Amino acid sequence: MADRERKGLVARWLEGKERSEDYARSTLPTSRWALFWDILKGRFGRLMLVNLLVLITCVPIVLLVFFHNFSLAAAGASGSYGAGLGVGYPFIPERLGQAQWTALQLDLFYFGLLIPASIIAAVGLSGGMYIVRNLIWTEGIFVANDFLRGIKRNFLNVMEAALFFSAILFMATIVGDFADLYVAMGASFSGWMIASKVVGYIFVAFSILVSLWMISLGVNYKQGPFALLRNAVVMTVGTLPQTVFFAAIATAPIFLVIFGTGILLVVGLILLVLFALSWLMLVWMDYSQWAFDKFVNPAHGFATGKGLYNKEKGASPAAPQEVSLDESAAMREYRRQIVAQGKSKLVCRPIKPIDEGVEPYQLSEGFSREDLQKLKESRSLVEEDAKQYTEEHKNDAQYVEYNRIFEETERALNDDGKKKKNNGKKKNVKRPKLMNKRK
Repeated sequence: MADRERKGLVARWLEGKERSEDYARSTLPTSRWALFWDILKGRFGRLMLVNLLVLITCVPIVLLVFFHNFSLAAAGASGSYGAGLGVGYPFIPERLGQAQWTALQLDLFYFGLLIPASIIAAVGLSGGMYIVRNLIWTEGIFVANDFLRGIKRNFLNVMEAALFFSAILFMATIVGDFADLYVAMGASFSGWMIASKVVGYIFVAFSILVSLWMISLGVNYKQGPFALLRNAVVMTVGTLPQTVFFAAIATAPIFLVIFGTGILLVVGLILLVLFALSWLMLVWMDYSQWAFDKFVNPAHGFATGKGLYNKEKGASPAAPQEVSLDESAAMREYRRQIVAQGKSKLVCRPIKPIDEGVEPYQLSEGFSREDLQKLKESRSLVEEDAKQYTEEHKNDAQYVEYNRIFEETERALNDDGKKKKNNGKKKNVKRPKLMNKRK
């Protein structure tokens, strides 16, 4: 190490960190924080592409929010909500609660449409969350292919979460509008209506946390609708302080668009177009993976720390990779093609170099029958020498490791194919349900 060549700044910059003698696998992410920043810096372009795909499915929600705010502003500018002021005609009689009644009608229409719009948004969220989860697991991804695969695998679970949140938001908004209406009309029970409005806001905040957990649970584990809701509530209550903190960080750009004004609204819209949705998915999925490793996976026998480098065990680049059920479809097809082509004869066994060993007999221009016999004998000697070399070096580490990797990959693919064939119809193998009730 002392006589190592010292390279200049430009040479080190051109070669990169991976070509340096100081590079080690210990520099790989060993925590969820490090993995988060590694994905953010190294996969920013793909995150922007995923953000665009998800944003396309959220266009109906964006349009509903715009037209809702526009309708409220128009109604406030053109409506007559009080008695005439000053002297003159026409005289406008007192209309108690007219403003609140108009707001109630508008909210019934637009928040009612929000429920089917959330189903459309669930299409993009299911694909985007699946891609972000694979990034956190450090798996190879193909954005278009895995986006469609994520929709196929996770749409029902994400749709359940979207319907749960939009339905609670609709009910809480309507209850709040009725509370404002009865207070404006001077009802005797207006105090109870205000209390119900506050309770509705609390339910909306709680439903945001539960919906986020429903999405992350649905993407990571196979569950039924009731189990998904129950487990989401358990995770929300059990990790409430951490959940509130990370949910606030994840949804900050979204709330900046909803409640921001002036320059903050412009910044929020720019973030929404470029990165806001990918930020939400990355922050939340990274946090939820930490929570699963801490509270769920060890208790149910699932592997922990997926996507992280283990300093104690290390990580071998040549280690065989198990073909899991959640692996990218394109990557699985690529592995099948490798197996179908068979082992490489140049890699799976030792081959003696041509410049070593027995020299073959060389024929002269005027050769005789005796020269041909000598050539035949020398070829036999060369073949025997090559076989002897192969026998002596067949247990070398590089050949044993290559054959082991190939055989295990082939076996895993064959076992997976047999499972699908035995199932008859094309069905995904279900994972154990998470946090089942004890009998």
